[in-house]
Amino acid sequence: MSIYTFRLPDIGEGIAEAEIVAWHVKVDDIVHEDQPLADMMTDKATVEMESPVAGKVVKLAGAAGDMVAIGSALVEIDVGGEDTAFVESSSPKSETPSSQAQHPQPSAVRESQTVVPVLSQPSAGEKKEDEMPATTSTNKSVQPLASPAVRARAKDLHIDLTQVPPGPSDRIRHADLDAFLAHNNGYSGATAARPDEVIKVIGMRRRIAENMAASKRHIPHFTYVEEIDVTALEATRADLNASRGTKPKLTLLPLLITAICKALPEYPMLNARFDDEAGVVTRYGAVHLGMATQTDAGLMVPVIRDAQDRNIWQLASEVARLAEAARNGTASSAELSGSTLTITSLGPLGGIATAPIINRPEVAIIGPNRIIERPVFDGDAIKRAKLMNLSISCDHRVVDGWDAASFVQAVKRMLETPVLLFAPN
Repeated sequence: MSIYTFRLPDIGEGIAEAEIVAWHVKVDDIVHEDQPLADMMTDKATVEMESPVAGKVVKLAGAAGDMVAIGSALVEIDVGGEDTAFVESSSPKSETPSSQAQHPQPSAVRESQTVVPVLSQPSAGEKKEDEMPATTSTNKSVQPLASPAVRARAKDLHIDLTQVPPGPSDRIRHADLDAFLAHNNGYSGATAARPDEVIKVIGMRRRIAENMAASKRHIPHFTYVEEIDVTALEATRADLNASRGTKPKLTLLPLLITAICKALPEYPMLNARFDDEAGVVTRYGAVHLGMATQTDAGLMVPVIRDAQDRNIWQLASEVARLAEAARNGTASSAELSGSTLTITSLGPLGGIATAPIINRPEVAIIGPNRIIERPVFDGDAIKRAKLMNLSISCDHRVVDGWDAASFVQAVKRMLETPVLLFAPN
């Protein structure tokens, strides 16, 4: 046996360790040169490790979620034993284990079964169905009489036969099932329970958890919410979309970003990052706007660089490009770092008001909420209006409540008078 130790290389980002996100091999697998071994996550990206040699895997560094130091052994491969002499000639490539193999469930979870509330056939020691006495709806301890076909249908419908009134012969028939369903509007009264799941918090999900916990632990948040009448803004957006030609379709977001960028020069303390260990606040002139984006891997924040220099159409294009890159995993490390202020939106699911968590080390995060239509007073008259609450959470160590409220009021004035969005500064 000749063992080759594959050590975790320096990925080139100045990191000291990386997290095992997933294994593509297991012990005793035969691997080929350049075959993927594992996915390793740094602070910003996931990197695939490939085998530099062919052989048989004899040892892995740990399980998914474990941390491995740079230079430590990641995989040990037997490159000279009898069992691996045929690697290049006849051995097929090892199959990638399923997600269940990568994240084994506890035995109690694997073996759990959904229990359907239908009584089973009598055992050998019990009376046969035809020999059993007739049951009534008040005697639930005795198995109802029904044919195998009726039982199978009841099982498929998740119907508890003890709840079904039998026919004149005290035997439940298909017609009795139909009557039961009709009486209950098609609802059987039972829903199959899902099995329990134990999911290890690793990879991007763990990074999110750590960052959110650190933000709440270190930053004294306060949240301010203001109602904005966006009736005129929505009409303006509709007019712009109607004549956009080949330009991208406008959502509310580019218009809101424009208002934010035009208001920030008067409130530079909001476009900042706070190094609390050094006790230094850096106020930025350029607006590098983080855009919280939901992906299959979790929440990611791609960054719109120099948002203050882009018009609404350029912003719309960049918003769409970055959101797509984040969701399909092609966003670069540079596109996922360096934001100075973040905006987070749940779109039509935005709710009435939110209290978003700050993207540390930034000092503020802005959250538009859902637009709703309500009657409002216009003098003595009542009119229809489209209203949206705008939330902002700030770091109270750096931002005073008066400044946060004044900033939101400035944004409100521009959104309620859309022509101001297009006026020169």
